[in-house]
Amino acid sequence: MHPHAHAPRRRLEKRLALALLATFSLSASTSFAEPARTSREHIAAATARVDEKTVRANTATSRDWPTYGLDYAETRHSKLTEINASNVKQLGLVWSYNLESTRGVEATPLVVDGIMYVSASWSVVHAVDVRTGKKLWTYDPKVPREMAFKGCCDVVNRGVALYKGKVFVGTFDGRLVALDAATGKPVWEKDTIEDRSHSYTVTGAPRVIKGKVIIGNGGAEYGVRGYLTAYDAETGEQKWRWYTVPGDPAKPFENEAMAKAAKTWDPAGKWWLNGGGGTAWNSMTYDPELNLMYVGTGNGSPWNHRKRSPGGGDNLYLASIVALDPDTGKYVWHYQETPGDNWDYTSVQDMILTDLVLDGKKRKVILHAPKNGFFFVIDRTNGKFISAKPFTEVNWATGYDKNGRPIETPEARSREAFDSVPGPFGGHNWHAMSFNPKTGLAYFPVQNVPINLAEDNSWSHNNKQPGQPQAGTGWNTGMLINTQPPKSKAFGRLIAWDPVKQKEVWRQEYASPWNGGTLTTAGNLVFAGTADGRFAAYSADKGDKLWEAPIGTGIIAPPVTYEVDGRQYVSIAVGWGGVFGLMQRATDKQDHGRVYTFALGGSAPLPQPQPYALGELISGVKYDPAHIPEGTKLYVSNCVFCHGVPGVDKGGNVPNLGYVPAKDIENLSDFVFNGPFVKKGMPDFTGKLSPADVEKIKAFIQGTADAVRPKP
Repeated sequence: MHPHAHAPRRRLEKRLALALLATFSLSASTSFAEPARTSREHIAAATARVDEKTVRANTATSRDWPTYGLDYAETRHSKLTEINASNVKQLGLVWSYNLESTRGVEATPLVVDGIMYVSASWSVVHAVDVRTGKKLWTYDPKVPREMAFKGCCDVVNRGVALYKGKVFVGTFDGRLVALDAATGKPVWEKDTIEDRSHSYTVTGAPRVIKGKVIIGNGGAEYGVRGYLTAYDAETGEQKWRWYTVPGDPAKPFENEAMAKAAKTWDPAGKWWLNGGGGTAWNSMTYDPELNLMYVGTGNGSPWNHRKRSPGGGDNLYLASIVALDPDTGKYVWHYQETPGDNWDYTSVQDMILTDLVLDGKKRKVILHAPKNGFFFVIDRTNGKFISAKPFTEVNWATGYDKNGRPIETPEARSREAFDSVPGPFGGHNWHAMSFNPKTGLAYFPVQNVPINLAEDNSWSHNNKQPGQPQAGTGWNTGMLINTQPPKSKAFGRLIAWDPVKQKEVWRQEYASPWNGGTLTTAGNLVFAGTADGRFAAYSADKGDKLWEAPIGTGIIAPPVTYEVDGRQYVSIAVGWGGVFGLMQRATDKQDHGRVYTFALGGSAPLPQPQPYALGELISGVKYDPAHIPEGTKLYVSNCVFCHGVPGVDKGGNVPNLGYVPAKDIENLSDFVFNGPFVKKGMPDFTGKLSPADVEKIKAFIQGTADAVRPKP
């Protein structure tokens, strides 16, 4: 008999039992009636139970989804089996919920006892009744829209944390807010940013470990020093802060770990002026038995290794996995995946904790597939390197030696233009990975976004010369980008990876880079969304596509699954965006951000997204061709990372300026100087650009459109 053959009967028995219970409740004295499932009293009681004990107990059942990665190991592996490979074709929409957002949605929803907590762009939090798909409350932290330019990668938020009746959200402008889980009312708020003269942001999901809410930040592209901070979940009192890179060596180092790290940096580069980077903006996991938490750290600031540390050096603790004591924040060990990072190779991609049998011995390990293109297996008890193999095309290193150091290619640190593979978008980015212990496979989206890098000889901190990538909005890379057309090809794919054999087992090709994270289940399934607007289920063992729903708009967030009243649901938050999705897209549809929730037998109609409003290629704007060279440099320094190349890219959740009405470009100053889109996140260039500069940018926009226009 099929192992899942009894599932429908068990489900029927559960529903009969619930029906009998409901009948009894109706006939019982009203003095004994329980509060409604969506009442404040019930939500308060249900969420108050969420603590370390219940999170660990839920790991055995997967009925709820109480933390970012489902469990402390962040496996994103559900033990639910009602939906499985044999019946997933019966999956249908139960409800969809409008997040009322038009920018990127990257959140993992949390679900406890049928109450969903999910964040949208601009750090807005929604509480939703899973049983009906109706809104319970929303909380808008009112992030100042004019701060959008301080974030590299869209005004996104990857989710919230839940603990003892409170919901915790990190806001784009750097606050940590504790909300009452039943009402959405703020309980306390803390400013997590220690120096607001720098462009820090918070886009990651907090984690709660041993009663402490832990949050990092982003901003390494702009010039910041990374750190993690722990706050008391009840009061918001700061408990500890751990920096990822050393500060000014003229001042006392905060701890022994920082003194050790400083020896791997060259002070001739005055790295502390540009912060050094290492921002911890995404991944954290926790091992309760070892009492260790693990954090992935970010890229160097600036990207260019020779600029921030001219004499070389590994530049600890950039691009590393670091183990900390969660009680004190004290450093325990580290493993650096990309010594002397030179390519924006962050290590903040999701980590998974599991046990593997390697060479006949059971090992406690970390599985990691960071930006640099290698899949790592690390001993999580001591940080010792076990193995690393490329999971995608890689040209910066040929492999890793027995000591866990990369064997770099001569071209990797070339001063000349170099096709970086993977590029700064990463071979795998933040899009969540999952691990299925039954198949022994990890599942994650792989990509290549072609990028050509060259050393910027004229770079200095905050120099902001025209032609330096996005320097006008604060970027400090020390690199020139795509001065030569990249030769590598764009692609996206979903792969299943065997971490023991360190090899790919199966793959599904995608239409584009920038696809959503994954969920795997004990029902032999892998769920994932795609950049071209499909939500699909595959067999976990073989990779066969078993089911697909046409969502229409691109999906970047990972799905979740959970059980409510004996029924299994699958939900995914959808909203196209992120750093690639600002200027690129793989579908001709657009929609508000939404949460889609599916179950067996669901029959609700799917929302119908509207066609993407792409106009005709711009024409007729008068310009002086002599202005194009300077206009090109000004556009690269102020516009390109949001709007893309006019007429070449097609626009993402920000329009491509080659396809807007000609009158908008003719009157470009009205948009550039305190224009109507400032309240939607567009920078105000007043005092940063001159009217003459705008005329040159207009020349570049129309001149580029004319150059790419098909000839009759």
